[in-house]
Amino acid sequence: MIISRSKLAHPSLRTIFHCKTASTQKNQIADPTLLAHTIPAMLAKVCSAAVTGIEAFAVEVEVNSGWGDSIIVIVGLPDAAVRESRDRVSTALSNSGYKFPMGKTTINLAPADVKKEGPSFDLHIAVGMLAASEQLETDQLDNFVMVGELALTGAVRPVKGVLPIALRARAEGKIGVLVPAENAPEAAVVDGLKVFPIRNLREAASFLEGETKLAATKVDLDGLFAHRSDDENDFADVKGQESVKRALEIAAAGGHNILLIGPPGTGKSMLAKRLATILPPLTLEEALETTKIHSIVGLLSSGQALITQRPFRAPHHTASDAGLLGGNINPTPGEISLAHNGVLFLDELPEFKRSVLETMRQPLEEGYVTISRAAGTMTFPAQFMLVAAMNPTPDGKMPHESKCSPREIQNYLGRISGPLLDRVDLHIEVAQVKFREMAAERTGESSAQIRERVIAARTRQQKRYAGKARVTCNARMGTKELKAHCALDEGTLDLLKMAMTEMNLSARAYDRILKVARTIADLAGADAVNSEHVSEAIQYRSLDRQIWG
Repeated sequence: MIISRSKLAHPSLRTIFHCKTASTQKNQIADPTLLAHTIPAMLAKVCSAAVTGIEAFAVEVEVNSGWGDSIIVIVGLPDAAVRESRDRVSTALSNSGYKFPMGKTTINLAPADVKKEGPSFDLHIAVGMLAASEQLETDQLDNFVMVGELALTGAVRPVKGVLPIALRARAEGKIGVLVPAENAPEAAVVDGLKVFPIRNLREAASFLEGETKLAATKVDLDGLFAHRSDDENDFADVKGQESVKRALEIAAAGGHNILLIGPPGTGKSMLAKRLATILPPLTLEEALETTKIHSIVGLLSSGQALITQRPFRAPHHTASDAGLLGGNINPTPGEISLAHNGVLFLDELPEFKRSVLETMRQPLEEGYVTISRAAGTMTFPAQFMLVAAMNPTPDGKMPHESKCSPREIQNYLGRISGPLLDRVDLHIEVAQVKFREMAAERTGESSAQIRERVIAARTRQQKRYAGKARVTCNARMGTKELKAHCALDEGTLDLLKMAMTEMNLSARAYDRILKVARTIADLAGADAVNSEHVSEAIQYRSLDRQIWG
């Protein structure tokens, strides 16, 4: 909203204000303090948004051009990058052919009790200053949300977090958003919102005044989901290891965590990387949530509209708590949130700091991570599949072949706690591949063939858990779902009871076995879980007791 001087000034002062020369004005009003009190300040309001966590909140940029020294004051808890926008904006205005507003310019970022971060406020601060100094006359400021960083030339640079800002603009009932041209495809995935790409400050002002017509950016969502990158990784390249492939298929079908344990050179990393090729496609809701996280961190490439394939994150074992979980002074998503709706691969699991591994227990159970700092608390989604790989002993050999002492082996394996291991559904031994299998010309099933069965099993689960947003796959079942969908007959219960007693498994392991058995039944197209499914699920819990026990 722009307030005009001619409308607010007292009629007797209009002639004074519009006088042609400064000398004439000085003769008519000799006291500058009188002019300061009688000529009202000019106020402009521009709509914007800022990101906290993975969500955006509305920000109103109020720009007041008043009497006094030619300075710019920014209030409303700005960080260093926002405060520095004074110099960027003033230089961009000058290089774009506009006059720097005379007098004191006060810029308020409301709400004033939430910290504003980053350079994304440059564009609407500049537009607000133009409106407040009457170099821009428009009634469209309330209809659009603006975001963008300004170069000193006036060009608009891309920023992080445009997708959550666009979603907030739609929720606020705005007609559209003005965003950097590189961010336009990202914002355009939001249905019911016009997205106008802005390349420089003058183009933005001209568009708001109605002098320039811009075509709204549109994206083809169906085309984005239909396109799959040609991944060179394929299960057909893996010779042998049929039992491991079967376990990975079960893990993908039910969203289960899995641990691969075996000597170096057996293909643990090779198999883990190919897991992403058999996962079911993302839904639109999952794609939007995943893209929001990557947008906030700045991992979207220029012009990328949406992440349509499940992420695969593989942090190094030197990763810190903040790197894995997220954090720092102003909490940002870590690797487990970047792996949301995808795979988190931890190679050489015992080499990770134990404190880092232990912090993963709550996200593995709850599907989100909460980070508390003095500045506030942030919650990030973290529903990922954990795929871990490790050697059985420090020298990489199986315990019966290792030259390490029992104490050394126990200390090595003891880096992984029992509670963390309980949260891993399948433990698979990866043995050395035999020569005849490596030399054979015959290849195994392709990723596409396995993926078809995985999608069919996930489809059964979607129908079963329809209307339950919290349960997206078998691995996410709660107590009620276990009772309803994993009922066992008497013979199967006796089998499970014997396994629990002999292997000394925990109550959490009991639930995990039932969830894996439910997935095995889904892959087989069975409505009920029987002893065959439970027997196979039990064998995937035996490895930890053989070695750890």
